[in-house]
Amino acid sequence: MNTTTETILDTEFKKDVYAGLTAFPKYLFSKYIYDKKGDKLFQDIMDLEEYYLTNSEFEIFTENKKAICELFRGNGHGFDLIELGAGDGKKTKVLLRHLDEDGFDFIYKPIDISENAINRLRDDLAKELPNVPVHPEKGEYFEVLERLHLYKVRKKVIMVLGSNIGNLLHPRAIDFLAHLRDTMNSEDLIFMGFDQKKEPQTILDAYNDPHGVTETFNKNLLERINKEMGGNFDLDKFKHWEVYDPESGTAKSYLIAKEAMSVRIDAIDLSVQFDPWETIHTEISQKYDYKIVEWLAEESGLEIVTSFVDSRNYFKDYVFRRK
Repeated sequence: MNTTTETILDTEFKKDVYAGLTAFPKYLFSKYIYDKKGDKLFQDIMDLEEYYLTNSEFEIFTENKKAICELFRGNGHGFDLIELGAGDGKKTKVLLRHLDEDGFDFIYKPIDISENAINRLRDDLAKELPNVPVHPEKGEYFEVLERLHLYKVRKKVIMVLGSNIGNLLHPRAIDFLAHLRDTMNSEDLIFMGFDQKKEPQTILDAYNDPHGVTETFNKNLLERINKEMGGNFDLDKFKHWEVYDPESGTAKSYLIAKEAMSVRIDAIDLSVQFDPWETIHTEISQKYDYKIVEWLAEESGLEIVTSFVDSRNYFKDYVFRRK
């Protein structure tokens, strides 16, 4: 990459778009879907009947809140509840309300890549649960890992809900879990959601809803490039497509060019050529069974303490500790 190009690529977003659209096959990172519009679209997705993940985990929390909170209880010094990818906090509020009502000594630290989401959650909690101490922070998972080392005075519980771990393929998931392990003391816990393998059509429907919300959500990547980088993507010339491999448990999302075209992105001085039916890979969502989760834990230096499952066996929340 020459000096001129390096000067143009002055943000991570620009660097990643340049790298993804000059690669073969092309890709874009799903984290860039989440601007103000993307956040709202994801809220809409979570409200869809087809998107079973939210309701399944909400059921787990509602039915098991007392048992879950007792696991979190500290050794008399309280605990820090640190949630990575907090979003709107809908499910977490079930636990926060119980912790508040039962007088638990804790601080809630929600962390999210989206500043919009974090600000909205902070404001909502100030109204709904004013007695809960909230210390919000913006950041990505791997950035946050460095900060977690600072939380060592008392017990910490690290939550990753909604099967956000599924956005990482197994090697990167192991790397992430191993880094989490390195931040943990002996009494610390990880509380993490894993979407379970199930009827393949159920999974496809969750990521390719008939209302087109997920398609609009994925296309927000292109819309952001248009708005923020002077791109000229014609969104109507791209089709959202979802595939699921039941053997590997991997669901993948693509945007597919319906025809040959050239797309110009002024801010990064890039012209991108698309062949008919060429793909841009936008998202992955990994699905799991017990053997896979046990293997991930073993490879990461963790062990399973217990797990909680919804009534349909669609979703499981696992609790891990340092091995």
